[in-house]
Amino acid sequence: MGKRPMNPYFGGVLSGILVVFSVVAAGRFFGASTTFSRLAALVEGVVAPEHAASLAYFERNGFKVDWQLLFVIGIAFGAFISSVVGGTFKIQAVPDMWRGRFGASAVRRGAAAFFGGLLAIVGARMAGGCPSGHGLSGVMQLVPGSLISLIFFFLGGVVVARLIYGRGA
Repeated sequence: MGKRPMNPYFGGVLSGILVVFSVVAAGRFFGASTTFSRLAALVEGVVAPEHAASLAYFERNGFKVDWQLLFVIGIAFGAFISSVVGGTFKIQAVPDMWRGRFGASAVRRGAAAFFGGLLAIVGARMAGGCPSGHGLSGVMQLVPGSLISLIFFFLGGVVVARLIYGRGA
């Protein structure tokens, strides 16, 4: 097998088919960001149970094993299978592009990853959903707010990629 990633158009068609199947089979549209809030509720419940119990948000969105958690696990599993089948899988502690931009310092790379993830999840919660929720499910339903959110997710991604990696991104 060669080292060719999956054709993005083919991946998009598969995603669309999967969303339709999800709605028909389970009556649910895609979305993943709530899972990360629920995982935060689980961690906070272990680390600071009194504080977690006092938060109304965690009371409504406490940890549970549901379709969204399985969806997030499935994303990771599917990415693994796709990379193995496409011949692009390799075990690597730090991707070359990431090391090239942030250097050899594990602390610097870790801080960049932590703050990038923090910004992504705060943005997803402010937007009322993640890019997969808005981009696939919301746009499929022709929700104007989802289309606007998706446009800004893309614009934000382009700006941040340019800031981090320069014009080669």
